[in-house]
Amino acid sequence: MKDIITAGKTALGIEFGSTRVKAVLIDENCLPVASGSFEWENKLVDGYWTYSLDLIHEALRTCFKNLKADVKEKYGCSLTTTGAIGISGMMHGYLAFDEKGQLLVPFRTWRNTTTAEAAEKLTKELSFNIPQRWTSAHIYQAVLSKEPHVASVRYVTTLAGYIHYMLTGVNAVGIGEASGIFPIDSTKNCYDEKMAAKFDELTAKEGFSYKLTDIVPSVLVAGDNAGYLTEKGALMLDESGEFKAGVPFAPCEGDAGTGMTATNSVRVKTGNISAGTSVFAMIVLEKMLSRVYPEIDMVTTPTGKPVAMVHCNNCTSDINAWATLLYEFAGILGVDTKKGKIFDLIYEMSQKGEKDCGGLVSYNYYSGEPVTGLSEGRPLLLRTPDSNLSFANFSRNLLYSAMVSLKMGMDLLSEEKVEIDELYGHGGYYIYPRVGQSITAAAVGAPVSVMKTAGEGGPYGMALLALYSIKKKGESLEDFLKETAFKGAECITVAPEKEEIDGFNAYLERYKAGLEAEKAACMVK
Repeated sequence: MKDIITAGKTALGIEFGSTRVKAVLIDENCLPVASGSFEWENKLVDGYWTYSLDLIHEALRTCFKNLKADVKEKYGCSLTTTGAIGISGMMHGYLAFDEKGQLLVPFRTWRNTTTAEAAEKLTKELSFNIPQRWTSAHIYQAVLSKEPHVASVRYVTTLAGYIHYMLTGVNAVGIGEASGIFPIDSTKNCYDEKMAAKFDELTAKEGFSYKLTDIVPSVLVAGDNAGYLTEKGALMLDESGEFKAGVPFAPCEGDAGTGMTATNSVRVKTGNISAGTSVFAMIVLEKMLSRVYPEIDMVTTPTGKPVAMVHCNNCTSDINAWATLLYEFAGILGVDTKKGKIFDLIYEMSQKGEKDCGGLVSYNYYSGEPVTGLSEGRPLLLRTPDSNLSFANFSRNLLYSAMVSLKMGMDLLSEEKVEIDELYGHGGYYIYPRVGQSITAAAVGAPVSVMKTAGEGGPYGMALLALYSIKKKGESLEDFLKETAFKGAECITVAPEKEEIDGFNAYLERYKAGLEAEKAACMVK
């Protein structure tokens, strides 16, 4: 392995997730050989969820430094080059720069629900669902609100697009990432020209003089060359100066596209569920949906195929918060344990809880949830006086709560009779074998599979896209994943059981009935 690494016969994927930045290095057989990470959290600043540019750069440097340390420890060599690199990150959001490359306002992440007016108007005018978190919604909202910085905007990008630009000097993104900026024409693999013209008309009426395609990144597809690591970029990545410039880059992608890739879910009638800080399901469609659904995004695979995406802003944050509280409580009692053990107990005990959680219901809303029509969130635990407040029921309730909003969105796809042959799960929610799978299977009413590499998640998917960019040789991404990356891959499949489906549905009805309480709680400032 040492010779393979020093010869650069590897591929590197780095993904900027909501709570962790992670790098995964893979070999020519698509197997992970080393990794590094950096933990971080967004902050609410002046009403916007954000990460500072300084923190973004620190995260990149530290993550890569930790990857190098892992390589050194495992193989006794320095990581000075790779065969290819790819950057991915949480999709959407708003990074606006002036002509000198200066950031005009703090980065506005996908988590912000501050663009309701723009999203509603764009959805109506374009006859295409434009969610609040999409980059184009942020642009239009800034224009509508007459924000002072708008006059200085020269280019707008996403987090992955920004990092890619800084490392390569190429202002372009992969088509999956682009599909979270503005609607895509999958017949041409570019932004939809008619919709873009309409967008320009709308912004021109508000005094904005630039066309959309002049200020957003250009579009590339999987397999395209997206530039090379510059000397400046190499130092930004590795401040020690050991890592060499000149490494080719794959098109940067969003976490939706890397999730599809990491689970071999880029073929028609396949789908995946990515569950971490947020949760989303992506189903590759045979045909477009019959109408516009505000709860469903239309995005694309990294090769441009249309995808129905059910995205929910909230998933595991409330589980993390309760685990932190329980860890603190254990410390007060003088119990010497690790925080990971608390998570283990929550997942283990959830299996002993009543199927309907014994009368408990939680709303895990740390931010707004468009699927249920909420622009803000308040984490909330409700129970009836005669509910069974046991730790097992409480734990199961936390895991149910993480999946309920997704279930409500997925039910709309069922109404459209969308066929799904294979459904894969990945992300932190599925790290504990079978537990998250069984709950997800009950929620969606279909078998859910998790691959052995599921814990690697998006950065692994980005590493695969990077490897594909230098190994494709005329092979489609679908075939590359099937015949090379996942041939003979270990996989665990859990089918839904009637008792669990019935229990989840009972919980769902209680959840819907209590939504008014959650809405009322949002009035508390």
